[in-house]
Amino acid sequence: MSHRKADAGPTASPAKLFGEALRFARERAGLTQEALGKLLHCDRTVVTRYEGGHRAMPLDSVVACDRILETGGMLQLLWQRVDWQADVEHPDWFQKYVDLEDEALAIRVYQCGRVNGLLQCADYAYEMFRTGTDRDNPVLLRERVTARMSRQKRLFGPDGPLHIAVLDESAIRTVVGGPGVMSRQMKHLLEAGERSNISIQVAPFGCLPTRRPGTSMFLLEMPDGSEWLYSESLYRGHFSDAPSVVAEHRGDYDLLRGDVLSVSDSRALIADAMEEYRFEECGGVAQEQLQRKQRGRVRRGGPRVVHPGRRSGA
Repeated sequence: MSHRKADAGPTASPAKLFGEALRFARERAGLTQEALGKLLHCDRTVVTRYEGGHRAMPLDSVVACDRILETGGMLQLLWQRVDWQADVEHPDWFQKYVDLEDEALAIRVYQCGRVNGLLQCADYAYEMFRTGTDRDNPVLLRERVTARMSRQKRLFGPDGPLHIAVLDESAIRTVVGGPGVMSRQMKHLLEAGERSNISIQVAPFGCLPTRRPGTSMFLLEMPDGSEWLYSESLYRGHFSDAPSVVAEHRGDYDLLRGDVLSVSDSRALIADAMEEYRFEECGGVAQEQLQRKQRGRVRRGGPRVVHPGRRSGA
């Protein structure tokens, strides 16, 4: 089985250095990622995340690898030197969702308050991360955005999974980063919706569907026929593959889609929002230029005169 080769260039990431050491030890032992995954009781994709430095390996798995790969405790020593909280691309509780998403045949989403990550443009994603705790670290901000954009490669690829998204209108109207960013995000939604594997609908304000979910939720259909339900609270993600739980929320989701705007009407609403944001952006630029000109009109040797009937600068 083919595997991803290690990057040849240098890296400043301790997590990636650990991953490269793990990959080197595994290949020296003559094991594939799948074979090591079976010995660790995890999927091959999880080993891939470990070796890429994108997921923190549990300490008991590190100890097991030292034994299986005969590295004499080296991996455990390296593991202890990594600040995993700062270095992994995604929080560990979210990584399980990313792994499932990467394998899913179909992804159904109900999102309120913001556009979901798979449909975010880079500018919007940057502004979303800039409101968090990493806002003063430009390098980490870029890494977070890169990680989010990397999740979209499969969706926008030639054989991308089915993606059905129902966005509450609050996701369209909540301004992130200003009207310019929102205009580009609306354009991105319209372009995404043109793809055959992506369907976007909007639940408008005032819409009272029969059974509306109380929070954003994700339904993932897997290659083995199983389905997962995922939602988030403030600090963690919640998963369930219990058939009765998934069936209940899948039923709610199907009913919701029948109550919201059609795909064509949703496109019209998003297009209108894009034009409104463009108008606000142009108006804001014009107003700023006018204010700059007014600030430059200061009489030398005397106070600035405000003409009757004109507003003074705010």
